[in-house]
Amino acid sequence: MTGRPVAVRRGASPAALLLVAAAAAWVWLVARWGGTQTMPGTMGLAPPAFLAVWTLMTAAMMLPATAPVAALYARTITAHRTPRMAVFTLAYLLVWAAAGLPAYALAAGLDRATALPATAGTAVAAAVFALNGVYQLTPLKDRCLAKCRSPVGLMLRYASYPRPSRDLRAGVHHGAFCLGCCWSLMVLLAAFGAMNLWAMAALTAVITTEKLAPAGHLVARAVGLTSLALAVAVFWLPALAPGLTGGGMTGM
Repeated sequence: MTGRPVAVRRGASPAALLLVAAAAAWVWLVARWGGTQTMPGTMGLAPPAFLAVWTLMTAAMMLPATAPVAALYARTITAHRTPRMAVFTLAYLLVWAAAGLPAYALAAGLDRATALPATAGTAVAAAVFALNGVYQLTPLKDRCLAKCRSPVGLMLRYASYPRPSRDLRAGVHHGAFCLGCCWSLMVLLAAFGAMNLWAMAALTAVITTEKLAPAGHLVARAVGLTSLALAVAVFWLPALAPGLTGGGMTGM
């Protein structure tokens, strides 16, 4: 009876630290971008600045749903827990930081698209919604989501990694599954607008619900169907995609 409470305490601390880190990222985003008008593309940022903002944004959005996995991984660590969990978390965020490179390329392309007629922006928005809608219903999405929802098998895999690189490899491996699960949801920010904090909060809720709620897999499918519906509706309501149609929504 005494061993279980100790295990819970050991797992709770890393989860709490990740939630604190996510909260700090949200505070910075709100303080820096809150109240500003939705902006398209790269927001006028150079690549290094864009990647820094992107990494903070993904930390704010992804760490809440990752905290339980981090807590479970922490239970497998018997010594030097804090520095090892720091390596695991930084490796996880490194995957999302690397994803910022194609995200910047996409954003730069959307910057050029703003010079096109409004109908072209609407068509691009429909494509973005449709892309997410289709991906949400694919077996690959299901596989990646299953790994995030039931990570016990991953813990067994990570235990087989050699000790010097275990935390780094585990963080990168879990980050890759998380990226595979959520990349199309992040692409939706192209339609909703960069630094649209309302959209970011809604997507954070979706991501967290998909990964942690008992019916999360059904939520993922419902989001996919909703996204497909938005791909059609945006032609009649272009303001659904202010980042591409100039709807002018504010960030928060």
